[in-house]
Amino acid sequence: MYHCVQLELNPPQPATEIFIAGLAEIGFESFEETDTGLRAYIRSSEWDLSTFKDMPYWSLVDCEISYSVTEIEATNWNAVWESSYQPIRLDDRCTVRANFHPIPDPPVTFDLVITPKMSFGTGHHETTWLMLQLILDLDLQGVSVLDMGTGTGVLAILAAKKGANPVVAIDNDPWSYENCSENVTQNGHSEIKVILGDAGVIEGTYDVIIANINRNILLSDIPMYAKALNKGGQLLLSGFYVQDRQDLIAMAESFGIKYKGEREKENWVALRLEKE
Repeated sequence: MYHCVQLELNPPQPATEIFIAGLAEIGFESFEETDTGLRAYIRSSEWDLSTFKDMPYWSLVDCEISYSVTEIEATNWNAVWESSYQPIRLDDRCTVRANFHPIPDPPVTFDLVITPKMSFGTGHHETTWLMLQLILDLDLQGVSVLDMGTGTGVLAILAAKKGANPVVAIDNDPWSYENCSENVTQNGHSEIKVILGDAGVIEGTYDVIIANINRNILLSDIPMYAKALNKGGQLLLSGFYVQDRQDLIAMAESFGIKYKGEREKENWVALRLEKE
């Protein structure tokens, strides 16, 4: 079961972006922007009204705010996506679409078929789009890749399509684990190893680590990423705003992982770092 919080925000911006960041930090997994605000989804087992009300943003944003909370069946998510999920295209390099969308025309180099359940990552959110761009820019042939907080598996699947091997995808959400497992098979990459868990289950070392989660989890997990990243390896981070970038860079650099570049979209940022 999931809880859906409907936030009415007047005006919607920049309050919508502020609340997305704040809600992600307290366990909300998926977001759907509306004309008047935001719908946010969290597993019922993680929902806590007092934590929600204790967020600092109620008085920080200059807008009128109201909200309602409903409990929904997780299986309703498919119907929601089928009515609103449109394919995205990244130039002639990559598309992300559901299995009910037609094959892209004109064709692209990498066609990803991602049918979501209650998991995050279809390319529509800015951070997923940014991470897709970073991965497209890398030469991954024969490179080992770890995708943390994999969600739908979209980033791990693109890495595998670009020749990465082995590829491991980890998520602590059972719905994401199931959805990612289905998507890797649907895309012909059942060799991707999908694991249910958090950074504590990481084994071995990798040439590239991808983590599109949120600021607090990334700051907590960077020490474990540093241990698992090979020398000269790449660390790709997203899930946070531009104003948080320096905190992430400082934490990574304290473990010898140096800033190499970034991409930015609508105040979200994705970092590329490299281990010395």
